[in-house]
Amino acid sequence: MPRSAVTIRNHSLLAAALEGLELQKQRIDEQIEEVRALLGKSPARPGRPHAAAANSGAKSGRGPLSAAARKKIAAAQKRRWAAYRKANGSKSE
Repeated sequence: MPRSAVTIRNHSLLAAALEGLELQKQRIDEQIEEVRALLGKSPARPGRPHAAAANSGAKSGRGPLSAAARKKIAAAQKRRWAAYRKANGSKSE
């Protein structure tokens, strides 16, 4: 068998293998996205618009906070920071 025929045969075999691996990768990526969706995590990797488009219409279940709720959260955070500063001896205020 001439050398060029072996090269062409190897090339076509490698091309077929590459195509199969790319299909497997695509299926695995889709399964990963499904699991992330079940866990409530959005994909953090750029360059995957189909995943972002699938999650764009989903609601998180949380509405906007009221002014009273924001004040309550801010007060709690200030108390936590005051306790932290007291424990560590920082006087940044």
